[in-house]
Amino acid sequence: MSDPVLSCEKLTKVFSDVGRELKVLDEIDLTVGKGEVLAIMGQSGSGKSTLMHLLGGLDEPSSGTVSLAGQAFSRLGASRRGALRNQHLGFIYQFHHLLPEFTAQENVAMPLLLRRQNAAQAEAQAAELLSRVGLGERLAHKPGELSGGERQRAAVARALVSRPQCVLADEPTGNLDARNARGVFELMLELNRELGTSLVLVTHDAQLAAKADRRLELRDGRLHSD
Repeated sequence: MSDPVLSCEKLTKVFSDVGRELKVLDEIDLTVGKGEVLAIMGQSGSGKSTLMHLLGGLDEPSSGTVSLAGQAFSRLGASRRGALRNQHLGFIYQFHHLLPEFTAQENVAMPLLLRRQNAAQAEAQAAELLSRVGLGERLAHKPGELSGGERQRAAVARALVSRPQCVLADEPTGNLDARNARGVFELMLELNRELGTSLVLVTHDAQLAAKADRRLELRDGRLHSD
């Protein structure tokens, strides 16, 4: 594998609860290559979302390191870590997390505006990608005016608008019916191939996971090949 886009080494997370410690992740090693689609499966409560938060630099591990684009999060201050995330990572969640007071176009342009890109350029790029995901006629609609599938398509566009090296998707189709779930996932794969963006996907859906390049199962705090 060429230099990994995202990696972790001996990643461990321990939670303390009423005087006892619970080790959720136990010295996990993982590398994600450029353009790779990786599916992570596991039972509810196995630590999949915890792993995704650590890989995204949104939480601190108890021990071990996470590196994005060759830079270890642990060596960066909060401001630099946020800038690195904004530049190289996209996030998609089970619930779209679109800001209700903004239009679809404004929501998708937000990551570009946060990196202080010209507003007109940001809105143009957002419009282009929204058209790409089938929402070209819905630019001025707010999330409450979109269907569930449309909101999740907008969330996919927001995650990819900055052309990140990697997208972390935590149950991105878990809140959709089967038809919309397949449509959104096929869209994610299509854009993954087109843009060369790596995709790390947490899912309960074995049929979706089967379309990934590689599948891992998280159990007993460790990742296992399926």
